[in-house]
Amino acid sequence: MTTLCELRAIGQRGRIVEVTGDDAISVRLMEMGLIDGEVIELLGFAPLGDPAEYLIRGYRLSLRKAEAARVQIEA
Repeated sequence: MTTLCELRAIGQRGRIVEVTGDDAISVRLMEMGLIDGEVIELLGFAPLGDPAEYLIRGYRLSLRKAEAARVQIEA
């Protein structure tokens, strides 16, 4: 299994398996729709590489690498 921050190719997709942690950030990620079973796609990166933009549930979401590292995915 890999994490969301390990996606490198634009258009690459993965299915969310788990959001790790039990603090406010992981709860907020789940509130934004990052829940088990959802498909997420990498759309692009900011000019300096952080944050990255993803497509999930029909909307665009920007996450920093530290936040994306909490999301476990399978290809």
